[in-house]
Amino acid sequence: MLLRSTTDDTAEGPAGHRGHIRKTAIATGAVAIVVGGLYVAGLVATGDDISTGTRVEGIDIGGLSRAEAADRLASAAPAAWKGPIPVTIGDETTTIDPASAGLTVDARATAERAADPSRDPFTVIGRLFSSGDRDIEPVVSFDGTRAQAAVTAAAKEHDRQVLEGAVAFKDGRAVVTQPHDGQKLDTDKAVEMLRAAYPAADGVAPVALPVSVTRPHVQGAELSRFVTEFAKPAVSGPVTLTAGDKRFQIPAATLADHLTVKADGGRLTPSLDAQALMRDPAVSRPLDTVTGEPVEARLGVRDGKVVVEQDGRPGRTVSAEALGRAVEPLLTKEGATARTGAVAATVTPPKLTAQTLARLGITEQMSTFTVNFPTAPYRTTNIGRAVELINGSVVQPGEVWSFNRTVGERTEANGFVDGTMIMDGQYRKAPGGGVSAVATTVYNALFFAGVEPLEHGAHSFYIERYPAGREATVAWGTLDLKFRNDSGKPIYIKASSTDSSVTVSFLGTKKYDSVTAVAGPRTNTTPPKERKDTGETCEVQEPLEGFDIKVDRVFANHGVEVNRETFGTHYTPRDRVVCD
Repeated sequence: MLLRSTTDDTAEGPAGHRGHIRKTAIATGAVAIVVGGLYVAGLVATGDDISTGTRVEGIDIGGLSRAEAADRLASAAPAAWKGPIPVTIGDETTTIDPASAGLTVDARATAERAADPSRDPFTVIGRLFSSGDRDIEPVVSFDGTRAQAAVTAAAKEHDRQVLEGAVAFKDGRAVVTQPHDGQKLDTDKAVEMLRAAYPAADGVAPVALPVSVTRPHVQGAELSRFVTEFAKPAVSGPVTLTAGDKRFQIPAATLADHLTVKADGGRLTPSLDAQALMRDPAVSRPLDTVTGEPVEARLGVRDGKVVVEQDGRPGRTVSAEALGRAVEPLLTKEGATARTGAVAATVTPPKLTAQTLARLGITEQMSTFTVNFPTAPYRTTNIGRAVELINGSVVQPGEVWSFNRTVGERTEANGFVDGTMIMDGQYRKAPGGGVSAVATTVYNALFFAGVEPLEHGAHSFYIERYPAGREATVAWGTLDLKFRNDSGKPIYIKASSTDSSVTVSFLGTKKYDSVTAVAGPRTNTTPPKERKDTGETCEVQEPLEGFDIKVDRVFANHGVEVNRETFGTHYTPRDRVVCD
């Protein structure tokens, strides 16, 4: 029988187990020696602080200390770290300086990041069997306040308000404003995008910063439509308007001055200011030749009978609304013929024409009276103007005629000048002096026509050229001359004047065969006094006694008195006035 040695590895028991442990220990020690050697080799290969083969954006900093790596990164920094960052804002391209925006690469912090992160054996030995290349992202330093300021500055330069498409009329032509979008930079998101994009590699597309866009309501297509359909033809030439047998033109430049364009829901609509167009001298002057108040027939007397010296003609008025209705449809047309149209006019017939004369009953001269006066330029002007306003008045049966309403206030604007008149018991210069001669003439005409006087007043003292007790004066706002036409037929007042006389006639149908005046004696005579006056309005005045007088108006038919009226008048003394 053969026996195995007790030292056999397969032997079991205490002796075999100790052998196994010993082999394991030997193996472990060998591994430790190998690992230790590899670790030392790895440390040698790694270098001082930064492993060989370490790069930052292509810059080799392997084998350098942290300080050396920081210096190299600062000196060899790529353009993207310091160069302007290309950005787009809407449809515009610009740049932003990264340093101004608070964006820089921190070289020292980047060097710290690139330093070997660990000296443990596994990491060190692992590097011996790797390629050795390491790419480190640069550490970016960010100043949010400066970044916000830089982006805000860019927003101020590139933000813009939306511009609506518009059309305006100027100097006789259409001026078109093209629309463009409005844009506003979102500064908060823009800061985030700049920070994320920095530093950018060469050749990378510009950073598209976020903007909000506002589209105009009026787009280019609507502009083109409006210009073609309205704006261009509107000012292509004058507009010709006809009223009756007359016509006038409105120039294109005048039309343009009163055209406006409004935008409503993205659509342009024109508007014509007809009121302003009508006030424009280029329209109002020619319109005056087409329009006007009705002209009454001018009557005269021949052989005691009323005749027509000039027939009446109707008046025409054109309202602003009618003017607008006539012009607006012509604005979209071109060519002289197409731009001609009729304007509606309101026709007012005259009250008195050759055809209506007999029907109205204006057949004879009821009365006529003339007053003579000393020639003076102011009298010629003021009396002539008052006569012009009175002549041709037609007073219907029962109607009240007023001197002040017919003549108006005696002002320069109404055609009157300063003259001499009685104020506070003496002659003074005042506007409208001399008009009392017309009032006296009208009063006597109505007196002898037999119509009803409603309001009249005599001068405060007597004026020798007027019939005592049968004269009148007027004052604007205080004293008027009025009568009622109680003849039963219309009355036509015919007035005329020369440099030294004024004549007023009442034409109609006589109610009485005759009307006469019977003057009584002068009573209660009072002697005048003498006084001095000063001032530029003072007028020298000759003395005349004051007195009372009564005048009867006697009505007769067929030679028989049918009525009598008595009018009493009191005249104060006319003092002698010496101007100092």
